[in-house]
Amino acid sequence: MSSDSFGRAEGLSVPSRRLFVQGLAAGGAVAALGLWPRSSWAVQAEGVPNVLSGTDFDLTIGETPMNFTGATRTAITVNGSIPAPLLRWREGTTVNLRVRNALPAGSIHGSQASIHWHGILLPANMDGVPGLSFNGINRGETYQYRFDVVQGGTYWYHSHSGFQEQAGLYGPLIIEPLEPEPFAYDRDYVVMLSDWTDLDAKRLFARLKKRSDFDNFSKRTVGDFFHDVEQNGLAATVEDRKMWGQMRMTPTDLSDVNANTYTYLMNGTTSLGNWTGLFRSGEKVRLRFINGSAMTYFDVRIPGLKMTVVAADGQYVRPVTVDEFRIATAETFDVIVEPTGQDAFTIFAQDSGRSGYISGTLAAREGLRAPIPSVDPKPILSMDDMGHGGMGGGGHDMSSMAGGAMAGMDHSGHDMSSMSSNATAGGSMAGMDHGGGGMQEHPVTETGNPLVDMQTMAPVPRLDDPGIGLRDNGRRVLTYADLRSTFRDPDGREPGRTIELHLTGHMERFSWSFNGVKFADAQPLRLNYGERLRIVLVNDTMMSHPIHLHGMWSDLEDESGNFMVRKHTIDMPPGTRRSYRVRADALGRWAYHCHLLYHMEAGMFREVRVEE
Repeated sequence: MSSDSFGRAEGLSVPSRRLFVQGLAAGGAVAALGLWPRSSWAVQAEGVPNVLSGTDFDLTIGETPMNFTGATRTAITVNGSIPAPLLRWREGTTVNLRVRNALPAGSIHGSQASIHWHGILLPANMDGVPGLSFNGINRGETYQYRFDVVQGGTYWYHSHSGFQEQAGLYGPLIIEPLEPEPFAYDRDYVVMLSDWTDLDAKRLFARLKKRSDFDNFSKRTVGDFFHDVEQNGLAATVEDRKMWGQMRMTPTDLSDVNANTYTYLMNGTTSLGNWTGLFRSGEKVRLRFINGSAMTYFDVRIPGLKMTVVAADGQYVRPVTVDEFRIATAETFDVIVEPTGQDAFTIFAQDSGRSGYISGTLAAREGLRAPIPSVDPKPILSMDDMGHGGMGGGGHDMSSMAGGAMAGMDHSGHDMSSMSSNATAGGSMAGMDHGGGGMQEHPVTETGNPLVDMQTMAPVPRLDDPGIGLRDNGRRVLTYADLRSTFRDPDGREPGRTIELHLTGHMERFSWSFNGVKFADAQPLRLNYGERLRIVLVNDTMMSHPIHLHGMWSDLEDESGNFMVRKHTIDMPPGTRRSYRVRADALGRWAYHCHLLYHMEAGMFREVRVEE
């Protein structure tokens, strides 16, 4: 299926053989999410809603047969499509969304459903997290979401029930702002990236618990050993292998699930389906990139075109022009491109583990393609990548790394009296500096913890680092240091206290947590209504984690504690220490978690309570 020049799409009224056949080429879903700006919002596909606009919405959660790989599987959908319908709201209005759970009895996706409006400021009982915000939507029931729209920009929505997000329950959300936007464009397209698996998501989770490295087909070989000896010498190579062996980790383990299991999608379409956004030469085209995946970081570029980033997580940033950017799970970036000089350009998004890609096309007319670049070489992790202070060479005694954790580090002499009594979340620390440096302290709950296999020794913010696999690649790559909001700190107050949380895990056991304490055993983080506080995150794992706080903005700081950029999801690469300010201006119970779905389900989740 493909878009015509008015952003419409062919559609399917009922699941059928046509759906099965088209699924191989077009992902079995609605592909055209392109819109003319400031034009009619209510563009629809034939039979399957594609774009819904206004203030009143009826959304039905159900099951639909889909085929992305040659095998038909049952997806969980909203109004029958993957992605779910593109919703368009206006800032300053009140929206009513009636969400009906039409899952059949015996569904592999469960009997309960939900929708969370990611990055949207709203009352806690409208946030859509079963067990915190509300009780969920039981089969046959309808829940009415009703709230004021107080922001503009590019966002998305998804299930917060079990593994439904992985199975297809996610969709784009665009809010037209009240004030004119600070940039111009002629066309406007959503580019929603996601990952699909034919496996039942519960089975995939069980596999991760048994063999977390199942998808790592690139472990180092004997040949790699002799190559490293030639490059670095025998002693350094043996020491390097010894360190990784003691940690029971591998430097090629860049993602838990990759293209060996996943099929990557762009607007619900496979690369074979070639989602296409049309343009006329010389036009400015706005592309709203949304990472709606369950577990995948994407590195995005359009060979032959510069991209000017104008918004991050729905909020305006000072324009910065790049060749490429990394988009963590749950993040959004708006870019403007000016295609000219050729009739087709490839939108290319490779996964950060370099196991696969998804591509689409910007074209002057339907049916065109441009060359698709090769996937970049797979990067190799170093000790420095994990915040161990450049320990990739020889001469470092790693014998204290019992069971993979830095267990030999003696924390007993550290004064922990600065731990805030108001932040009873199992080891929150206050008064730490922002820029890192020196030996990192760790919560006592990590010491001797069988669910913690690593502790970073010298974490730093690394805001100007494009990321593992993107350094010195000959392209201008976006970094967090490039992101500067077009407005000053909206609160203006210095934080009254600091909460430090460590991202912890055990790779082999596939156990993830904050401060070594899984959600089931953790106490809520308690915030005082109206206070301004600082959250410091330290990543003690070798994986990246996109951390999302519901209901409130996360105002990222630079190394000196100065406001940089407002976001709803903060990416935390391994070995980093980053801080952001939060204004606790939303009463109620809120979710706070890693947005890698299986990490969240494995325990990297906390409840935040904002109380008077």
